[in-house]
Amino acid sequence: MGWAAVEAAVHGRSEHVPTEARFPENVVRRTSFMAGGGHGWRISALETPRATPAPWKIVVITGAPSWAEYWAETLSELPPDREMIVVDRPGYAGSEPLHPVTDIRVQAEALAPVLNAAPRQKVLLVGQSYGAAIASIMADQNPGKVAGLVLLSGFFGEAGPTAKWLLDVGSRALKVIPRDLRHAVIEVTGQKPQLRHAKRALARLNIPIHMIHGDQDDFAPLEAAEQLAAETVTRRPIRVVRTEGANHFLNDGPVEVLLNALESCIPRHEPAWTFRWPKLPQLWAPKLPKAAPSNPPAAA
Repeated sequence: MGWAAVEAAVHGRSEHVPTEARFPENVVRRTSFMAGGGHGWRISALETPRATPAPWKIVVITGAPSWAEYWAETLSELPPDREMIVVDRPGYAGSEPLHPVTDIRVQAEALAPVLNAAPRQKVLLVGQSYGAAIASIMADQNPGKVAGLVLLSGFFGEAGPTAKWLLDVGSRALKVIPRDLRHAVIEVTGQKPQLRHAKRALARLNIPIHMIHGDQDDFAPLEAAEQLAAETVTRRPIRVVRTEGANHFLNDGPVEVLLNALESCIPRHEPAWTFRWPKLPQLWAPKLPKAAPSNPPAAA
C-alpha cells in the first residue's frame, strides 16, 4: 500500500488503479456523501449497487492509510442479499479535508451519515485496524442504527514489529512522504491517549460485538486485542474469532475467508413464531361388551 500511495501521488490520483477500470458500475461504484457534524467535507466511498435494499448493509470504516480501493475485490464478491459501503476516511484518498483529522471522535461524527439505512434494513458496522476505535464511538453515538459491531484486525495503541518499523521510518521522513502516508503516521502515533473514548463507548453498547483477528498479525498484535476484550467491561461479552494463518490485512487475502467471517456476525434468520393448539390427550375408557341380540318370540 505504501508504494501504491507513492505512485498514486506521483500521478495525481486518489486511487492506485481507478475502480471503474476494474469493475462495472453495477458491481462496484464510487459514491460520496456529506460529512456529519456540520464539517462540510465531502466523503468518498465505494459501494455495491442494489436494485432493492438488502436485508443487511455492511458499513466498513477503514484503517490508516484509509483506502476503500483495497476492499473492491471483497465488494465485487458480495452476495446479492447483502450490500456494503466502504469509506475513505476524512483526510484520505478522495475524501476531504486535505489536512489530517486526528481526533477519533470528530472522525466518528463526520462518518455518521454512512449509517443511514433503508426501512427494515439492519447495519453491521465494521471497524478495520485504526478504524475499529472510530467505529466503536460511531455505534455508541448513534443508538438504534447499528445492529452489530465488528472490530476487524483492531488497532488499539499497541503496534507490532512491522508497524513499529514503518512508523519509525515514516516519522523520520514525514516531510517527504505522500499525504496519505503522512496522515497515517500522524494518526497512529497520536491514537493511544484517545482510546479511553473508544473503551467507554464499548462499555455502553448493548449490541453484539465481534472481534475478528488474524493470529499472524504483526501490525496490531492479537494479544493486545484479546487483552482489550478481557479487560473492557461490556454489557455483552465480546466474541473473539481467531483467524488461523491470517495477517493484518484480511481484505487482501482469500475473499471467501473474510466474507465467511463477516457472515458469522450476522444472526441467522429464524422463522416467525406461530401459535399451535395443544393436542389434547386421548382419554381411556373401558370398552363395554356388546349386548346379545334379542331373539324374536317363536311363532305359536
